[in-house]
Amino acid sequence: MGNQFRNSKTEEKIESQVDDEVIPEVIEKAEIPRNFFTLMFTEGVISKQAATDMLPFIIFIAFLGMIYIGNRHLAENNIRDIDKLGKQVKELSWDFKTLKADLMLKSTQTEVAKEVDTLGLMEPNEPPKKIVITEGEFK
Repeated sequence: MGNQFRNSKTEEKIESQVDDEVIPEVIEKAEIPRNFFTLMFTEGVISKQAATDMLPFIIFIAFLGMIYIGNRHLAENNIRDIDKLGKQVKELSWDFKTLKADLMLKSTQTEVAKEVDTLGLMEPNEPPKKIVITEGEFK
């Protein structure tokens, strides 16, 4: 399909230039803003050559900055992991204490007697008999 609008505009310009006198276009250069950085580079405080010579050092400083940022992220992740593990230790400690308390309760004599009754065993009513062996009987 093409760019019909552009073609018609350029044709109109060519026709108007042929009909009228050709007026030279004045190309204005953009003026460089006068701020701290442009003054530093253009007026000789830091020349282009000096800036180019400092480029390896600037790259080195940028590299150190990236290492510093990466190290910071790793340290924060380690701190988060330590906090998460601390919470898990507390939770497991609470579970241990709960289970220990349940075991202590279930190992009491009354609780054991209740469990034994469900199996059909009876607790003896008579006290245990003491067996006495004299020196001469056991040979």
